[in-house]
Amino acid sequence: MESRLDFGSESMPATRGESAGGSPLIYPGRRGFMRAVGGGAGMVALGSLAGCGSSSNAATPLEEMRHNLTLDSAFWADVRSKFVFPQSTALMNVGTSGSMPQPVLDRYQQENLDAAMRASGGYGNLSAERTLVAEGLGADPDELVFSYNTSDGMCQSLLGLDWQAGDVVVTTNHEHGGGNTPLNIAVDRYGIVVDRVALPTGETLPDGVTPHNAAWYYQTFSDRVRQLRSEGKRVRALMWSSPTYLTGTMLPIPELMRVCKENELISIVDGAHLPGMMAYDYRELGMDFMAAAGHKWQCGPGSTGILFIRNKVRPSNPLPLPRYHPVTSSSFNPAPPAWHDRATGATATYNIGNAVQSLGSLNVPMFRALTEACQMWDGIGRERIQDYVLGLSLYLKERIVDKWGVERLYSPRDPDLLSALTSFNPFRNHDDIYSSQKSAQFVARLREKNCGVRNTTVPALGHTQNLYPLRISTHLWHNVDDVDTLVDAMWETANELNSPV
Repeated sequence: MESRLDFGSESMPATRGESAGGSPLIYPGRRGFMRAVGGGAGMVALGSLAGCGSSSNAATPLEEMRHNLTLDSAFWADVRSKFVFPQSTALMNVGTSGSMPQPVLDRYQQENLDAAMRASGGYGNLSAERTLVAEGLGADPDELVFSYNTSDGMCQSLLGLDWQAGDVVVTTNHEHGGGNTPLNIAVDRYGIVVDRVALPTGETLPDGVTPHNAAWYYQTFSDRVRQLRSEGKRVRALMWSSPTYLTGTMLPIPELMRVCKENELISIVDGAHLPGMMAYDYRELGMDFMAAAGHKWQCGPGSTGILFIRNKVRPSNPLPLPRYHPVTSSSFNPAPPAWHDRATGATATYNIGNAVQSLGSLNVPMFRALTEACQMWDGIGRERIQDYVLGLSLYLKERIVDKWGVERLYSPRDPDLLSALTSFNPFRNHDDIYSSQKSAQFVARLREKNCGVRNTTVPALGHTQNLYPLRISTHLWHNVDDVDTLVDAMWETANELNSPV
């Protein structure tokens, strides 16, 4: 299946990119677009963004950052032109839903027409499509499944495991319902125990001094596992979101995978926002399960997702594969190799992706449209997209700090914790952040100004009440003018809502 997309001579190769050492880009490769961190405030000079290394005569680091983000503007304007939404609208809620570009819409329509004309069913395991998508994500086809969304993938992951009463799953207080619901089902059905780590917001811990960084996650989760085991509890799994949907904090996968490997834990990642945003190599990350959306940053059709199920033992994770039975499938083979006969080395015992994907008559047009979206991203270059959307996100964060102050920013600028989601307190009166009504009013007022963002409800370490911040997504169809327009609209709205009636 060949993609019909063409981005011309400026297009990047269809790879995940390479690090300075020439190895496949995995999690630490996000530092590749950051030349320097200085000034003590986390300001990053993005000289390498989108292949640009030239310097401007900008007077301030913020102006330099803005300049570098415009150097490849013609290319990104061409990308933007492939989307059908009104160009005057600042759609910055990709974290909830993306927008299918015209080539994907065309493919979806044609596949539906072809299926209707043939009156054909959708039996099979989409092996060809999964192979195409797996290549761009750094996954083996037998480990990749097209799910129906992140929630479906999290249910597939959690409810297929061989839980015993008293098993403990360590997770966080910032998890989405898509992960919390199957956890609650496992509590009710199997008697497992859920233990939650309270997460901080912003760039420091509540003391205002200790850095909120990747090392904090490793130490905190390691300490929690050791504490629980010292109490005689049987900790079996670690579940977390990277990034969290509430603040956009990218919980550091390498550090948390280190906790899992050192403590022989099953690793389950809610990666709803990863495909389409980040250029990760899923094999090298090493998690047992990763459930993600196809309709958010990847901009595929609604009700599409991507599920990664580790099916081989590699150096990235030398732990034995957990005993697992697919919970939805049209196939079952009790004879060896049975589903519970998992691989012990680099060769799969059986194709678990085929087993999970085969589920009656599938919506083939929908998943082929998702494949088209993934090939579009591969054609642009996933590392190029990652660098650009993180650069816009960092520019937005710096603009927020410049106008509101760093204490209002709930999404860290630390390179290891950075994502393209930004969460902050926009109110002139700080304590308005504790009002869900005022937060909803702020979002509604921005919508009247053609700025689409959302708010979230955040339980936060160091706060006795939930926070209700704004959450903003910067994606490949955005540019610095969109960010500036939004910041101006938010500042204006903050002043309007602070004015006496």
